[in-house]
Amino acid sequence: MKTVRRWNRIGAPLLRLTLCLGAVALSGCSALPWLGGDKDPNPPTPLVKFSPQVDLRVLWRRDVGHGTDKRRLYLVPAISGGHVIAADARGLVTAVGADDGRQVWRTDLGVPLSGGPASDGSRVIVGSTNGDLIALSAVDGSQLWRSRADSEILSVPRLIGDLVVVHTLDDNVYGFDATNGEVRWRYRGQTPVLILRGSSSPAIVPSGAIVGLTGGRLVELDLNEGVPLWTTRVTPPTGRSELERITDLDADPVVVGDTVYVGTYNGDLAAIDVASGAILWRRTLSVYSGLAADEDALYVTDADDYVWAADRESGAGRWRQEQLAHRRLSAPALLGDLVLVGDYDGYLHGIARNDGHLAARTRIAKGRITARPLVADGRLYVFADDGTLAALTLGASQPAAPTAATAAVGAPAIAEPGGAQTPPAPPAP
Repeated sequence: MKTVRRWNRIGAPLLRLTLCLGAVALSGCSALPWLGGDKDPNPPTPLVKFSPQVDLRVLWRRDVGHGTDKRRLYLVPAISGGHVIAADARGLVTAVGADDGRQVWRTDLGVPLSGGPASDGSRVIVGSTNGDLIALSAVDGSQLWRSRADSEILSVPRLIGDLVVVHTLDDNVYGFDATNGEVRWRYRGQTPVLILRGSSSPAIVPSGAIVGLTGGRLVELDLNEGVPLWTTRVTPPTGRSELERITDLDADPVVVGDTVYVGTYNGDLAAIDVASGAILWRRTLSVYSGLAADEDALYVTDADDYVWAADRESGAGRWRQEQLAHRRLSAPALLGDLVLVGDYDGYLHGIARNDGHLAARTRIAKGRITARPLVADGRLYVFADDGTLAALTLGASQPAAPTAATAAVGAPAIAEPGGAQTPPAPPAP
C-alpha cells in the first residue's frame, strides 16, 4: 500500500474539511472548501466512461427534508421495524416505509440536528448542534425525553440495552439512561488546539464501547461507569505546526470478531486487539471518511478519495481505485460483490470487491452524498445532503476486465519486536 505523501498536497484532502481552533470555538467552525486561492489545485476527477456490469436499480426515491442544509454533517439513516428514519439539519425527523418510501410519521424538533439518528426498534435517538440528545418513539415520532451534552453531537449515538453512548465534538463520551435521558457517566477527553470537525461513532463490543478520539487515540470504556479499560495511541502527532500534528480518528471503528480496525487522518490504518488495545499491525494511510470490512478484507476511502482494499490479517494492499480521486467520497458500504461510495455530485459508484474496477454507477441526487450508504435486508439506502432518500437493489452482473486506474499494491505490514509497528516501504512508482 502506498505511503501517503502528507503535506505536498495539503490543500485538497485537509482544507476541504472543517478545522476547529480550540474547545471554545468548536460550535462556530465552518467548512473550508479550499484555503489559499480561488482555484483548488486538486479538483474532482471527471467521471470516466466504462461498461457497467451491475445495474443499480432505484426502487424508490423521495424528499425527506432539507438534508444537511449545506453544513458538513453525517446524518446517516437508521432502519427500525420496517421503516427508514432520516433526520435533517433543521430539526425534521421522518420515517418512511422501507419497501415503498411512503411517509409513516414526521416530527419537527425545532433544533438544528447534527448526529444520528439511531434506533433500537422502540426508540429513535438524535443529537443536535446545541448538544441536545432527544429520544422519540419509533412508532409515531412523539418525544420521549430530551437531555443535554456540553458540545455538538456529530456522531451517531449507540443504543445498548438501557444505555445510550454518545461521543461529542469536544471529545467527551457520555452514557445516558435510555429510559429517561439522565447522565449516568461521562468520560472527559483531551482536545488538541486544532482538530477536524468530526466525531467517530462508538463501536459497541461485549466488554464496552470503543471510541476514536482526537490526537490519534483509541479508547475502550466500561459501559457501567465509563472508565477506560485501555487506551491506545494509534498515530502519535508529529510535525512542527498544529496543522501538521492533526491525527484525529474520525472514521468509525469497525469491529470484526476480536479485532477492531481504525484509521486516522494524516496517519495510519491499523488493526487493534479488542481485549488489550495492542496494535496488531499498522500501515501509513490517511483516513477520514471511513472503512468497511468483510470476511477477509478491509475497504477504505482515504483522504485523497482513493478507495483501497487491504488484507484484514496483515494489512497488505490488494488494489487501489484511483478514478474517483478528489470526488469527496463517502465512507464505503458493502452489498453483493460491490464496494459502494457516494460522491460530491450525488453519484453512487459501485467498485468490484475482487479487483477494484468500476462496475456500476447511478446518480441519486443533485446534492453531495456525505453519509455512508446504509445496507439492510439486501437493499441499499442512500441519503444525500439535499434531503433525497433513495432505496436501491443490485441487478444482473457480468464479468469485466480491470480498468487502467486500478492497481495491485503493497506488502504486509511489519511487526517490530515488542509489539511496535512500522509501515512497510511504499511500492516503486
